[in-house]
Amino acid sequence: MSSNNSDLNIVKSVRIIEWLKAELLTGIGILFKAMIKNSEDAILDALANIIMGCYFLGKRLGFSYTKIDAEIEKRLDSTEMQEHEIEQWYGDVSNLQQYVKERNRI
Repeated sequence: MSSNNSDLNIVKSVRIIEWLKAELLTGIGILFKAMIKNSEDAILDALANIIMGCYFLGKRLGFSYTKIDAEIEKRLDSTEMQEHEIEQWYGDVSNLQQYVKERNRI
């Protein structure tokens, strides 16, 4: 009986991971369409759904939200990101680093 429950849990886990992957791809398509329409509400909605989907997928793959956040912070601190064009041209990496640090203080 326990083997049967274990098998069901594995199938359920695989199905939710596949569903989350499809949701992420769908979300990207929705984002692109929202950008074409230049709809601020639709763009924000799509971005939020994509970000949440990434967190949910990470959780289903065995990573805590805290560990995902720590990896993001580590990547932001990396030399690679500090030298990235988006940082050089716009300062976006530094801006996101500051946002994450301020958010963590709350």
